[in-house]
Amino acid sequence: MRIKVGVVSLGCDKNRVDSEVMLGNLANEYEIVNLPQAADVIIVNTCAFIERARKESVDVIFEMNAYKKEGRKLIITGCLPSLYKQGLADELVEADAVLGIGEYDDICSIVQRVVEGERIVRFDSQKLCVGQRLITTPPHYCYLKIADGCNNCCAYCTIPAIRGKYRSIDIDTLVAEARGLVSENGTELILVAQDVTKYGVDLYGKKRLVELIHRLSALEGVQIRLLYCYPELIDDALIAEMKSNPKLLKYLDIPMQHASDRVLKAMNRRSSNTELKALIARLRHEIPEIALRSTFIVGFPGETEEEFKELLDFVDYAELTNVGFFAYSREENTPAGRMEGQIADDVKQARLERAYLTQKNVVRRCNHNMVGKIVEVVVEDKDKGVYSGRCYAQAPEIDGKTYFTSAKKLSEGERVNVLIESFFGYDLRGKTV
Repeated sequence: MRIKVGVVSLGCDKNRVDSEVMLGNLANEYEIVNLPQAADVIIVNTCAFIERARKESVDVIFEMNAYKKEGRKLIITGCLPSLYKQGLADELVEADAVLGIGEYDDICSIVQRVVEGERIVRFDSQKLCVGQRLITTPPHYCYLKIADGCNNCCAYCTIPAIRGKYRSIDIDTLVAEARGLVSENGTELILVAQDVTKYGVDLYGKKRLVELIHRLSALEGVQIRLLYCYPELIDDALIAEMKSNPKLLKYLDIPMQHASDRVLKAMNRRSSNTELKALIARLRHEIPEIALRSTFIVGFPGETEEEFKELLDFVDYAELTNVGFFAYSREENTPAGRMEGQIADDVKQARLERAYLTQKNVVRRCNHNMVGKIVEVVVEDKDKGVYSGRCYAQAPEIDGKTYFTSAKKLSEGERVNVLIESFFGYDLRGKTV
């Protein structure tokens, strides 16, 4: 009887890709199951980016550990072991294996050795996670991780400590992987990395993102979406490509993090308030229909009320289509974690609520401008006679959706034109035309 393996994947879309590679390897030798109670071996691929993510990872580990009483094996992988290494392995004595992010190539043999009673602790490899994937997203979109690690060393961030230096995957490998991901009815390829705009610098000595987009655009039925473009690296070539390439969606996720020059400098960010405003103005001038997304941190150490107000004014001015706000999370062994002026949790929470209220008013203005327009929408679901899907301005899982009616029956993944008639919050509403 084949060994049954189940994988619980936590965290970001980049971690999801790692899990899919791991599942792809495992499927060659083992039976993959969706329920932990059906598995002989349970693998938890953890997230450790901030305290909340680490708590979720630990909670899931203990939840899965309950199944060990029934004779199952438990393997812990991913960011949590990569961050805490031997300390975590010593503390989680219940785990039959504790693995870092570079051990997925050998996951099949590790499962076999664990089943045979061996305990394995490995987290020293920084090998890139590439290979055949078992896709966990619907066929009309999937993530393509083009690099791992980060060199930006923002003062608040643990990613360099977890995933190491920035390492690009070569273009030929990515194109070959993408070719296998594109379905017959077309697929949205969502390019992800800690910083996609830096792609290729480590391998080729210069940025090669635009060349990669060119190569991927040659694939039939593909659309391309970019996430996590650092503002200072969005250059003329990338703007020209987005302007002229019909397969590159007019959407950019640009993590800006703040708008106060002092706070940005303390964060070790490389853009200023003036430069961020100039970038937004230029993008809108060159590509009027572009949808812009960003993330901001409130309550960074030392952030004054005046600096927070400067952030609110920037959010109101920028009129970004989608925004995520995060209360600063104090992370040990980061420069920001050692800074004076740590802000009380209740103050951070209050500022978070004010930030979301400001963006709520911005979204109302943005979506009001969408009313009367016709946009292409990919169908994703249907409930009580109403379809839902996403237009170019909506990335999966992080942005709003488009709800619409149709006189004819539609299939998941089908692309239709929708006339936007109204909106509610981040969501658009309309009908097919």
